[in-house]
Amino acid sequence: MNLIIVESPVKAKTIGRFLGSKYKVLSSFGHVRDLPKRKLGVDVENDFKPEYIVPVKAKKTVSALKKAIKKDTKTILATDEDREGEAIAWHLKEVLGLENPERIVFHEITKSAIEEALKNPRIIDMNLVDAQQARRILDRIVGYKLSPFLWKKITKGLSAGRVQSVAVRLVVEKEKEIEKFIVQEYWTIEALLKKYGKEFNAVLIKKDNEPIEKLDINSKADAEKIVKDLENAEYKVIDVEKKEVKKNPLPPFTTSTLQQEAWKRLHYPARFTMRIAQELYEKGNITYHRTDSVKLSQISLTEAKSFIEEKYGKNYWAGYFRQYVSKGKTQEAHEAIRPTFAKNTPEKLGLEERHFKLYNLIWQRFVSCQMATAIFDATNIDIDANNYTFHATGQTLKFDGFLKVYPMKFEENELPPLKKEDILELIKLAPLQHFTEPPARYNEASLIKALEKHGIGRPSTYAPTLATIQDRNYVEKNEQKRFKPTEVGTIVNNLLVEHFPQIIDIEFTAKLEKELDQVADGKDTLIKTCRDFYVPFAKNLKEKYEEVLKSDITDKPTGKKCPKCGTPLVERLGRFGRFYACPKFPKCKYAESLEKDNLNIKCPKCNKGKITAKRTKKGKIFYGCNNFPECDFALWDKPILNDKNEPEKCPECGSLLVQKGKTIKCSNKECLYKTKGGEDTPS
Repeated sequence: MNLIIVESPVKAKTIGRFLGSKYKVLSSFGHVRDLPKRKLGVDVENDFKPEYIVPVKAKKTVSALKKAIKKDTKTILATDEDREGEAIAWHLKEVLGLENPERIVFHEITKSAIEEALKNPRIIDMNLVDAQQARRILDRIVGYKLSPFLWKKITKGLSAGRVQSVAVRLVVEKEKEIEKFIVQEYWTIEALLKKYGKEFNAVLIKKDNEPIEKLDINSKADAEKIVKDLENAEYKVIDVEKKEVKKNPLPPFTTSTLQQEAWKRLHYPARFTMRIAQELYEKGNITYHRTDSVKLSQISLTEAKSFIEEKYGKNYWAGYFRQYVSKGKTQEAHEAIRPTFAKNTPEKLGLEERHFKLYNLIWQRFVSCQMATAIFDATNIDIDANNYTFHATGQTLKFDGFLKVYPMKFEENELPPLKKEDILELIKLAPLQHFTEPPARYNEASLIKALEKHGIGRPSTYAPTLATIQDRNYVEKNEQKRFKPTEVGTIVNNLLVEHFPQIIDIEFTAKLEKELDQVADGKDTLIKTCRDFYVPFAKNLKEKYEEVLKSDITDKPTGKKCPKCGTPLVERLGRFGRFYACPKFPKCKYAESLEKDNLNIKCPKCNKGKITAKRTKKGKIFYGCNNFPECDFALWDKPILNDKNEPEKCPECGSLLVQKGKTIKCSNKECLYKTKGGEDTPS
C-alpha cells in the first residue's frame, strides 16, 4: 500500500480525489513535534541540540499514523514545499521511525501536479530542515532568555521576540517621527479658466521661469501679493504637449504583495488573508501561497493567453508572455501565487463570499499580468500670466487593456482643444491654504512592505508577526486602522533599544535572515549560525542582569485607598496598560481600572459597582462590574453613552444598549432589538 502524509485534512481530501485506491492519504494536522512549552528545550552547551517532544494534541494523530504504516507500506511525505513543510516531513520521519520515506513537493494541488511529483520523489532536504530549526532555536532563545528580564524590569507577562521586537521598533520610531513633526503652512494658487465653452483648472508652478517650491508661498500675505500681481493679467497658452502614456500591468502576487493588496482593497488583516489563502490552496483553487517569487510556469502562461484571447479578444493579450523577475534572493518556492487554472473564473467556483473576494483578487491579478498595456492620451499645457506660469494637465483613457480585468484608480480629465497663443478667460483665481502633514502611521499593508524592504522575516512570518505584536498589546490599531504603539510597547522597545540594541537592530536582524538563507542553501550550518548569535547575546544578557536590575520602574502613588484592606493604592503598569492595584499583592489582590476606563455606568446587576473596560488573559477587551468577584456582570460589546455621558437604554426592555460593529443592539440576549448605528467601533 502507498501512504501519503500531508499536514492538513483538507489538503488530504483534495489529493485523495485525484488518486485511485492504490493510495491512502492521511493528515498530520500540522506539526507532530515541537520544543517543550515550560522550559528552554535547547542545550546551548551541546551544539544547540533541541529537545523535541510530541505535544499532547498530536499524540492521538501520531498513534493513528503509526497504525496505518504496515511492513509493506511505502510512505510518501507530501507536506508543503517551504522550510516549514520540509521540517514537518523530517519530524514525521523521526517520530514514525521511517527509514527511507519518499519526499514529494508540488506548487499546486492539481491532478497533473500530483502525478508529476509522484514520478519525481526525492529525499528530505536537511539544509531546509536546519534553516527552519535554526530559526526556531534562535526565536526560543530570545523569547525564553529575554522575557524574564522584562518581567523583572517592567512587569510580569511580557515577552520579547526576535522579529516581533523589530516590528514594534518600526512602529515606535514612526510614532516618534510624528511627535517631532512641526506643521508648516503653505499656499497654492489655482486659476479656473475657460476656452471653447469648457472650464478647467490650472495650478501656479513658476515665477520668472523659476519653479515655485512647495513651501515658497508660506503665508496668506504671500498668496495675496501674487493675486494682486495677477490683477488684469492676460492668460495665454505658451506650450501644448500631447502624448500617449502607457501603463503596464503589475506582477502576479507574492505573499507580501497579496497581503498588502488584500488590506488595501478588501480590508483583510494579514492573518485573515493567509488563512483564506491556505484554504483556497488546500482545495486546489490557487497555487502555494507562501512565496516571494513572481515567476510563472509556461503552462500557466499558455493557458492565460488562450483565456484572454477567447474571453476579451486577441488585442487584449500582451502579444508575448510576460515573465517577471523577483527582486533580491527568493526562497525555495518556485512560482507566484495564481489560480490553478485561468479558465476558473471566480463565478465558476461557487465560493463563499470571503473566499470569493480573495480568489477574485488573485485571479484578476494573474490574468491581468498577461494582458495588453493600458494607453492614455495625456495633455500638458503651460499658461503665461504676466511673469507667472500656470500648468494644466488632462488625461483620457484610449485603450483599457489590463484595466478591463484589474481596475485601478485613475482620473480622467479632458481639456478643451487648446493650441499655442490661445487667450483664455479667467473665471476665478483662488489662493488655497494647506498645512504639511506628519508621516502616516503604518497600516497592515505598509508595515508588511517595510518589513520586506528591510529584509525582516520571510513570507511565512509577516502575518504571525503582525498578529503577535497586537496580541501582546505592544501595538494597537487606532480608529483609522493604523498601528500605534501602546505605553507598554513603547517602554519595552525603549528598554530593548537601550540595553539590547543588537537584538532589535534592523540591519542585524536582516543579516541573520541572510544567514538562515545560507543554511538553507548548504553554505552555512545551524550550529555556527546559532553560536554566532548566542555567544555575544548571552554575555550581554548576564551584564545587564547585574547592572540594570538594581533599578526598577516604580509604581506611582494615587492618593486612593484599597477598599479591601485600606492600603494606599498605586498606579501600576501591567501587560495591558496601567491600572490601580494594592501594593500588598499577593496578600491583597484588589485591582481596578483607571478612571478613564470607567464608563460611569452603574452595574445593572448589583447596583453597587460600575462598568469598566477589562481584558481577558489573552488581552481581549470586555466590559464588566468593578465589584468582581462579588458581582460577575460582563458584556463583550461596549455599552453606548449619550451626549450627557449617560447610558443608552433599550426602548423595548430597558437593558443597556451596546454597539457591535455598525449595529446597535440590546445587551439582553432574550431581547431581539437592534438597529444600524454610526461608525464602526475601533477594533
